Amino acid sequence: MSRVILQVMIRGRVQGVGYRGWVESQATAYGLEGWVRNRRDGSVEALLAGAPTHVADMVALCRHGPPSSRVDNVTSETASVDELNLRRAGEAFSVLPTV
Repeated sequence: MSRVILQVMIRGRVQGVGYRGWVESQATAYGLEGWVRNRRDGSVEALLAGAPTHVADMVALCRHGPPSSRVDNVTSETASVDELNLRRAGEAFSVLPTV
């Protein structure tokens, strides 16, 4: 089975609305690995790893977000295993501190 790793940046009203917890829940439901964190510029950054179709579906979900969010822009680019390793040891998907 092939695997893809994408770094995703989400901009809009995405902090203070439960976006990180929502990403964690959705990604876990899709069986993805990775992490999500707030950025000081007001955006949310996520790293998603897994089956290409599941990662693509998750990126599509990120374009809508949870009900209280407003997503203005989502960009993604290929990432490496090194970035994936930022997640907490023993966790498939982590919510990381703000950077």
